[in-house]
Formats: sequence, structure tokens, C-alpha cells
Amino acid sequence: MAAAFKKVYKYLAPDAAKEDDGRDKWPSRASFILAAMGGAVGLGNLLRYPSVVFANNGLQWFIPYFIALFFLGIPVLILEISLGQAYRGSVVVAFNGIHKHTKGVGLAVIMTGFAVATYYVPILSWIMHYFRSSFRATLPWTGRGEDFYLLDVIANPDPITPETGYVQYPGRGLVGETVGWCAFMWFLVWLSMYKGVGMTGRVVYVTMGVPVVIMIIILGRSVSLENARQGILLYVGEWHSEKLGRGQIWQAAAGQIFFSIGVGFGYFTSYASYNSRFANTVQDSLIIAFSNSAYEVIAAFAVFGVIGFLGYEPGDPSVSLSTFTVGFLTYPLAIAEMPGAPVWAVLFFLTLALLGLSSAFALVESFVTLICDSQLGQRTSRTLISTTVIVIAFLLSLLYCSSFGFYLLDAVDTWINNLCLVFVVWAECVAASTFYRYKDAVIQVGGIAYWIHSFGYILSMVLGVAVGQAAGPPAGAGVGFGIFIVSNVVAVVLGKSPMTPAPRFFGKTPWLSKLWWLAFYPVNQLRRDLNLIVAAGNKWRIPVAWSIIIRYITPPILAIIVSFAYPAFYKQRQDPLHIAAFMMAHLIMIITAVGFIVPRWFDVFIPLEKLHDGADMYTPTHGMVAAHSMGAHDDEKGHGVGDKVSPSTSLT
Repeated sequence: MAAAFKKVYKYLAPDAAKEDDGRDKWPSRASFILAAMGGAVGLGNLLRYPSVVFANNGLQWFIPYFIALFFLGIPVLILEISLGQAYRGSVVVAFNGIHKHTKGVGLAVIMTGFAVATYYVPILSWIMHYFRSSFRATLPWTGRGEDFYLLDVIANPDPITPETGYVQYPGRGLVGETVGWCAFMWFLVWLSMYKGVGMTGRVVYVTMGVPVVIMIIILGRSVSLENARQGILLYVGEWHSEKLGRGQIWQAAAGQIFFSIGVGFGYFTSYASYNSRFANTVQDSLIIAFSNSAYEVIAAFAVFGVIGFLGYEPGDPSVSLSTFTVGFLTYPLAIAEMPGAPVWAVLFFLTLALLGLSSAFALVESFVTLICDSQLGQRTSRTLISTTVIVIAFLLSLLYCSSFGFYLLDAVDTWINNLCLVFVVWAECVAASTFYRYKDAVIQVGGIAYWIHSFGYILSMVLGVAVGQAAGPPAGAGVGFGIFIVSNVVAVVLGKSPMTPAPRFFGKTPWLSKLWWLAFYPVNQLRRDLNLIVAAGNKWRIPVAWSIIIRYITPPILAIIVSFAYPAFYKQRQDPLHIAAFMMAHLIMIITAVGFIVPRWFDVFIPLEKLHDGADMYTPTHGMVAAHSMGAHDDEKGHGVGDKVSPSTSLT
């Protein structure tokens, strides 16, 4: 009996296989893709996307949506997955490989994801409350949807807003059922990841496979509802070209792509570090990105079918859709009016719970990987590390299970997502495209020229968005472009002629050659070095255009999005919970600066054999990506990681 039990246990919770370098690896490529999709596809796809589209309804929505996908989501996704696969470690290990002074960026990314995990699971607790309540002949929210949501599930007293002074929250203590379900969901998170990617690789077939099947069933039911056609026409049957001339739709599309794909939380880099050494990274990134978009675009037909069934119209001031209202009010109210309502309720909330579970253990994975890869963690079992992290996360989650937890959750969600998350991804792009092998450029054109260019590059975004918020977009654009152009001209004039000429067009004159070394060399060399790993054996290559996008298109867009957060805080300046959440977001952001100033403080998170991966190296135009991290293994063409590449091929 014991032997049979052990055999079943080994099958359900297998130990992870090992790569040649001794690191755990995924059971299969499909396991990695499903796990990464599980992190990306979550409540934001099923609930947030329809609410954003409802406010910008019409086919014109897909123009800014797909532009944001190709210029914001996919480039950052390729960056995160490529770094994880190349440096084979946590996000801190990966950014230590970029440069020793950028370790703080990696830690800030991880802490952002962990902060989200602590309030994400309490949301799943509310979902489980609905799930439990669905096993009744008459659904308890029938005819009282808002009261059931606010009074029975959330159970938080209304805040007191005086005419002067700070908002007061009279609620004290914990909400019992929320705490219970929170503990249960954290146990499931632990169960899904405590043994590493061997276990997670099995779980994701359930957490991703079952929701897809159920969503197809729910979709069929929703589009067959009475008047569902009217709602679907709001989604894809109208065209409002005038909306493309407003900033709202572009900001909404950029925000949706950014939040739904899930970059900036660290799990893509952590998951990719368990890939086979020469996995097809670029292809995997595209599969994940397109699958994520396909899921939310198709699933939205179900929600818009319900919108038509309920008779909602975008111009109706009494109708306001948000992530929470779609999940806890709009859809449950529609389900309550369907024949066989309990069955549809069970299926709907089971789908939400499974999607949320896969996102939850992805969010925690980046923190667990950080500890496992640290000098202390390498001497400790993963099971103990996972258990400790889950217990700490559960205790922190109790704040959101309190009688003021709903309002705290709303505040933390607002500032972590709208400010901290966007900032850390901006920092990822700037750090990777500015500091990677910058020593090559400094020796070629001079330190003064390089730092004038880099300082001007960053200052143009910071002052550009600041002036844009204060004096209007035209003034901000003028200041931003002005600083950038002037700093480049000054840097080129002061820079010395490079010893190694730039390739192709940029090599025609000394001035163009200096511009190439200043403006393009670090990010292009990062692309080339990553391609030595991710494109080995005729795999898909990171294209040249990626270098331009990740350096000059994605960061300015993110800087603009960040700038909207500060004016929004002014409206919440009398709310102590929003003040606390605002400070929390800034504390995480400050980690990037601390890591830049005193990088040795974060050395404890780096394995000793990889500690010097971010040391300055001078090998201009020679391909070399963290030889210490990846070893000198030859790819299928017979070229080693540290092989030299001719300067004439540096743009290929």
C-alpha cells in the first residue's frame, strides 16, 4: 500500500529533471508555455479587458490595441524571457549579468510581483465565496447583486469622508470566511509549486486546460442569450473613428496590453531560467503574447453577450464597468436570470479561480527563485523555502482580509499597477539598453560623451513628461525631443573618433560612427549576444528592430503612462490607505536606485559562480553573453558562447 501511494505521489509530484548545468528544467516545452500563459492569462483578461473595451467600444479599438501589443508587450516579453534563458537565474541574477549596478532593477521587479501576490489571493477568496454560494437552487445574489457583493462577501463598513481632514475607516478585525478561503488558496499555491517546475509543469495542464474548455462552453451560452447580438455589435459591429483622435483610447489600449501580458512581475524571467539552454525563445514569446491576446479577445464575446442581455449601453451614466463589477456584479446578475443558473455560476467561478490560481503561483515563483538561487538558498531545500515564503505571504494577505481590506486592496492595486509596475518595466528597458557592455562604448568614444548622451536620454523622458503634465503635451514633446537632440549633438561633438568603425551606413563618417557607438551599441550588442543563445541551431532570432523599439519606443511610452499617476494621487491625498500604498510603491521603486549606488548590498542574492557576470569587460563588437553563466558550450553550428563576431556583422 505504501509503495503504491509513493508511486502515485511520484507521478503527481515528480522531481524536476536536470539540465546539463545542474539546474532544474521544465518537463517539456509545452509545460513552460502553459505556465507562462498561466501567469499572463488571468482575471485581467476575463474581467478587465471587457470593461476597458466597453468604455472604448467599436472596431477602432483594435488599432491602438495591436500597436501596443507589437511596440510595448512583445518587445518587453522577449527581453524578460531571453534574459532568463541566457543567465539561467532569478531576475536579480539576470540583471547582474546586464551590469553589477542594475541588480536593484531585478529586485524591484521581484518585489512588485510579490506585493501583487499578497492581495491577488484575497481576491480569489471572494471568488471562492461566490463559488461556494453557487451550489444552491436559488443563487443568493438573485435580486440583490450589489448587496450580496458588498455586504455578504466584502463585508467592509463604508469609510467616513469628512468635509475636512482625512478619510476614516471604522472597520476593525478580520472577515472570517475571507480568511478561511485565503488560507485555502495559499495552500493550493504552495501545492502547485513547492517541488519546483516538475510539479508546476503538471499543474498547469489543469489550471490552463480546464478554463479554456469551460470558457468555450460559457461563450456558447452567452452569445445565445436574448439580445446578446446587440452587445456583440457594441464590440465588433461599430466604428468610431473620432475616438482615435483622443488620448483616452490609446492610454487604455497601452495599459491593457501592459497589464494583461504580465511583464514586470518577474515570473517570465524566472520561468525561462528553467528552460533548456537553447529553447526557441522568440517563438515562445510570440506564442505566449498572441495566446494571451486571443484568449481575452475571444472571451470578451461572452461578456458582451451578457452586456446585450442586460441592455447596457456605453453612454448610460448609470452603467460603470470595472474589473470587479464585471466579475462580481455584471456576470453574476446575468447568470442568475439564466435557466440552470447554479450550473453556469459554478462553471464561471471555477474558471476564475483556476485562472487566478495559475497567476498567483507565477507571481510567487519569482520570489522563490530569488531565494533558491541565493547563496543561502542553495544550501536549503526548495520545499522549506516555498513553505516559508507562502506562510509570510499569507500573513501579509490578512491585511486585505480585514474589515477595511477591500479599500486597502483597491489603494495598493492602484499604485502598484499604475505607478510601480510601469516604472520597473521602464527601468528594465533603460538599464538593459544603457548599461549592457557600456564600457566598450566608453573606451571607443570617451566617458564624457557617453554619459552626456545617456543622461540626456533619461532626462528627456523625465522632464518631457513632467512638462507635458504641467503645460500640455506639445510643450512636453518639445522639451523632451529638444533635450534628446541637444544631448546627442553635444555628445557627438565631444566624443573622440572610435578605434573600431561602426558597421554599414554608420561607418561612412566619423560623426555617424560616434553616433552609432553612443546611441545603438549597448542595446544592439545585447541583442547579438542574446542571439548566440536564443538563436542557436537555427532558432528564431531577435530582430534588429527589437533593439530600436526596446530603446527608443517602449521607454517613452511607459514614461508617459507613469506620468498620469502623480496627478491622480492628488485626488486621493486625504486618504490614509492611498497615502500608505503610494509610499509602498515608491519604496519598491527606490530599490532600483539603492542597487545602482551600493550594488554589493544585493550580492547575497547572486550565486558565487555568477557574482562577476556583470563586471566590466572590454571586447568591442565581440559576441559574449555571460560566459560564466552559460559556460562555453557549443551550439549546433559549432560556435561557442564567447566566440568573436566580425564587426561587419554587428547589425545582423
